[in-house]
Amino acid sequence: MEAVPAVEALDGHRDRFDLGVFVGDLALDEEVTSDDESLEGLQQELDDCKNDQEVANILANGVKLREYTKGVENNIRQVELDSIQDYIKESENLVSLHDQIIDCDNILSQMETVLTGFQTEIGSISSEIKVLQEKSMDMGLKLKNRKAAESKLSKFVEDIIVPPRMIDIIVDGEVNDEYMKTLETLSKKIKFIDADPMVKSSKALKDVQPEVERLRQKAVSKIFEFVIQKFYALRKPKTNIQILQQSVLLKYKYTIIFLKEHAKEIYAEVRAAYIDTMNKVLSAHFRAYIQALEKLQMDIATSTDLLGVETRSTGFLFSIGKESLKTRSSVFALGERINILKEIDQPALIPHIAEAKSQKYPYEVLFRSLQKLLIDTATSEFLFTDDFFGEESIFHDIFAGPIQVVDEHFNAVLLNCYDAIGIMLMIRIIHQHQLIMFRRRIPCLDSYLDKVNMSLWPRFKMVFDLHLNSLRNANIKTLWEDDVHPHYVTRRYAEFTASLVHLNVEHGDGQLDLNLERLRMAIEDLLVKLAKMFSKPKLQTIFLINNYDLTIAILKEAGTEGGKAQLHFEEVLKRNIAIYVEELLQEHFSDLIRFVKTRPADETATSSEKVSISEVEPLVKDFASRYKAAIELMHKDVITSFSNFLCGMEILRAALAQLLLYYTRLTECVKRINGGSALNKDLVSISSILFEIKKYSRTF
Repeated sequence: MEAVPAVEALDGHRDRFDLGVFVGDLALDEEVTSDDESLEGLQQELDDCKNDQEVANILANGVKLREYTKGVENNIRQVELDSIQDYIKESENLVSLHDQIIDCDNILSQMETVLTGFQTEIGSISSEIKVLQEKSMDMGLKLKNRKAAESKLSKFVEDIIVPPRMIDIIVDGEVNDEYMKTLETLSKKIKFIDADPMVKSSKALKDVQPEVERLRQKAVSKIFEFVIQKFYALRKPKTNIQILQQSVLLKYKYTIIFLKEHAKEIYAEVRAAYIDTMNKVLSAHFRAYIQALEKLQMDIATSTDLLGVETRSTGFLFSIGKESLKTRSSVFALGERINILKEIDQPALIPHIAEAKSQKYPYEVLFRSLQKLLIDTATSEFLFTDDFFGEESIFHDIFAGPIQVVDEHFNAVLLNCYDAIGIMLMIRIIHQHQLIMFRRRIPCLDSYLDKVNMSLWPRFKMVFDLHLNSLRNANIKTLWEDDVHPHYVTRRYAEFTASLVHLNVEHGDGQLDLNLERLRMAIEDLLVKLAKMFSKPKLQTIFLINNYDLTIAILKEAGTEGGKAQLHFEEVLKRNIAIYVEELLQEHFSDLIRFVKTRPADETATSSEKVSISEVEPLVKDFASRYKAAIELMHKDVITSFSNFLCGMEILRAALAQLLLYYTRLTECVKRINGGSALNKDLVSISSILFEIKKYSRTF
């Protein structure tokens, strides 16, 4: 049967279409009754419709529900018919859509077939990839294992094999940079053979080990000869040891390391050879240097150069030449000797240059030079031995000899040293050298410097006590001179004290301060004893004032502010000046002073009536007649009595001020006497006295 096209069939169907066939006759106006209709729930529905606005409007208009329902149903039917007509109009499109859907379904079916094939192929490829991946991992693991084995094997071969080039260099080569590198390689091979237990069990070792041992012995022999030869070069005269150590020996430092690791007995011999060489060389150098320094030494003090020893016994007056006078002046005064502390970091003296210039030096200058050379040499040697041998202990074996040479010289000098200032300077020099070594962080000479310091302090104390005892046990009769000017012992004491105080300013040594206090008490007792040798009290006071004033002046000139000693002497000087002023005024105005002192300063009128004009008149007239001459005599007396002009002028001003005070009290007493106005013509005006005071108290 021939198929009818879908479009033609649809057109034929449209011609025969009758809506009534589908809908039929609907009798909406007929009553519908049924005995089976249930009214259950009706009341609930009615209650729900009470609030419905549409229902409320229908009921309000009085429309019957049946009629309204029929109208609604007609409307619904009409809408349904319209929808059917719309569907009929779109039927062609629907048929076309149906065809397209079928075509798409066929295409999708074909694609599904293709994709299913792809999926099957991909599944097979995935399984192949997994197989390849497993093979690749297996091959990678085998490669890694083979590389590890190759690496270990190649390292083993490299570490154990002895190249011909190495044999040639070790046996026939010269000791140079290439030899050092080859030596390091040989050391690694020896360590490899000794350290790894697996190597010892390998068959290759049996072939290699004898050759390695022969190379080790040959290297040790050649190194020993080479190093010993370099050590002997240090013994040649005029050899600069530091340059040879730094530029030659340190280049071959590895030879010592090799011997220490692979030939300890030979290393011990090399170490002993270096210690012996340097010990002898340095000892000889220091011995020669000390002998050269001894020719430059200037003797400062002897056992008789003490504070309380008379000049005649020291031989000072009979010294010949300017050098001797200059030397003697340095026994008690610091002077330019302090400059040595400013030259701590200067290079050591070169003896032949100083000797060519005929220069002589106090021992502390030579001491600084010797100690400077020692600490510089020790620093260089300590650093070299630590770097070259890797041992700090070797330094002490080397320097045992040089230190012994220096100690023997120092102890011999110190035993005969009576220069207290020089010893104190050496103490300060050692302290500065300790600081230098501390800053360098080189501890090798700590014990030596401490030992020297501990040797200097007892000697200083012994010499200081000699000075102290010389003052305490001084022979007053031989020291006394019939002269009120400052005694030479006072000058010695002042210069000696100022020197020690100056050297103690930055250190604050309490023990030294106590010793200086003991020395001050001794000189003060000695001055009092010497003063008592004068017959007149006035001369005794003048002598003490001159000596105290000189002491204070020297302590001030030292720039040290004198310490406790200066304060004490200033107080004692004030007391003695007050005593002298009274003695001077008593000498010229004794009656006036006696009268004034017997009358209180706040004398009342009743007590004044007991004083008559006859008692006062001679005093007033006597003062008026000779006060100018008396002041002039006082001026001459002061000028001739006191060495320090400024001090004398201060004393004269104090005396004249006291005189003015006494005379002022006399004039006040005269004014309070009945009839005292009769003496006004004889009273000297205060302005006249002030004029005389100004005339004689100039300080030009």
